[in-house]
Amino acid sequence: MKTNLVKKYWLLIVGVMLSSLSSFAEEAGHAAGAAMGGDWAKALAGGLGIALAVIAASTAQGKIAVSYMDGVSRNPGAQKSMGTQLILSLVFVETLVLFTVAVVFVKM
Repeated sequence: MKTNLVKKYWLLIVGVMLSSLSSFAEEAGHAAGAAMGGDWAKALAGGLGIALAVIAASTAQGKIAVSYMDGVSRNPGAQKSMGTQLILSLVFVETLVLFTVAVVFVKM
């Protein structure tokens, strides 16, 4: 059941990514000039880099939240002391994404 759902979403994501390519189509002369310049490769690498950083960060934040909820459900008295650690760990993960965005923009 889960593998079918993963395949379904994977095909949906790939379909959306491929369908957006036609909206950025240019005339033949401009497209050939841009392809020779290599700007499209930088843009693609930057977009994929940001996408991978966001996917990894959202996965990490989900695991952090699950661990926090698991810890609080086992020991409700530790909620206050664990709350600060939760916020700090979420902030650290989010700053990694912001640093990735900054590096991509500096390199482009």
